Amino acid sequence: MKYSSATTKSEERTARLTILIDPRKKAVFERLCAEEDLTPSQVVRRMIREYIEKRTGRPWKPDEAGAGGADS
Repeated sequence: MKYSSATTKSEERTARLTILIDPRKKAVFERLCAEEDLTPSQVVRRMIREYIEKRTGRPWKPDEAGAGGADS
């Protein structure tokens, strides 16, 4: 499955998220990402957007984040 790389202006800014993961899972994850010609960061960003949309019940709108939106 290929994902769109379209981003909005406010999504071009970045913040670091550090996670701990089992080295074997990391290796498999990186291999699977490479098979789809995606970076692990692209896949994680997609998963986070999908999680936000599932939990909020509406499409992700980055301009809502600072106004009591999904990341509050």
